[in-house]
Amino acid sequence: MAKGMREIKRQIKSVQSTKQITKAMEMVAASKLRKAQEKAESARPYSEKLKEVVSSIASGSNNIKHPMLETRPVKKTAYLIITSDRGLAGGYNANILRQVTQTIAERHRSQDEFVIFIIGRKGRDYFRRREFPIAESVTDLSDTPAFADIKTIASKAVQGFELKEFDELYLCYNRFVNALTQIPTVDRLLPMATPDSATTSSSSSSSINYEYEPSPEGVLEVLLPRYAETLIYGALLDGKASELGAKMTAMGSATKNATKLIGELSLTYNRARQAAITQEITEIVAGANAQS
Repeated sequence: MAKGMREIKRQIKSVQSTKQITKAMEMVAASKLRKAQEKAESARPYSEKLKEVVSSIASGSNNIKHPMLETRPVKKTAYLIITSDRGLAGGYNANILRQVTQTIAERHRSQDEFVIFIIGRKGRDYFRRREFPIAESVTDLSDTPAFADIKTIASKAVQGFELKEFDELYLCYNRFVNALTQIPTVDRLLPMATPDSATTSSSSSSSINYEYEPSPEGVLEVLLPRYAETLIYGALLDGKASELGAKMTAMGSATKNATKLIGELSLTYNRARQAAITQEITEIVAGANAQS
């Protein structure tokens, strides 16, 4: 019985140590989540203004042609997937990887029909084990990544579409709603959709007329690749916020489970201790009765 009590006490100490770690990780994730949300929100006005200018140029002239606006027969598709470098984030990685895997299985019959650009060690290792074609990968990003950290992979993905190495580019990431909810999202990034005539006519009264130098075509040539790269960076910031939210929730659940387990082990320990004391008293009484 004494050996059992020592074992239970050792388990309680072990769970208490784990609880301290998960509680600290929860607090760190909560602190980083606020910063990640602020960074994601601060990047939105820039991408929205770029979208406004691009839409204005694209809707203002029917003669503008650009490879990023060109819809062509799909022979090969690219997927740019955003995951994390570390685990302990609940279903953050599993949800988006499962969504992408299902999409690929439904749309493609062979690996020659698609290529993958991957951000994050978890996604890279997942697709490497399955021998999926990986064109480019980026790992070891901080929790507050800069655009320079992903500029290479974003540029290669956009240029690959322009050079007709593939005919579609999909952006796959977890869209942040709140700390409890992250939605796995697979959106087509390229070719870009131009505003339709109904949308253009309904908003023509409130639209802004811009003057472009040297020409609308020249401005569009520069803005479209940058706009696509900005959308990729915005999705990365959204993914980072989702990762930290999932991590905070997972560590919070782990802390609650540890607290519950400590309570159960403490109850078991007290029962074992009470049984041991009762047994000792019984033996003492029996010995005294035997002597008398």
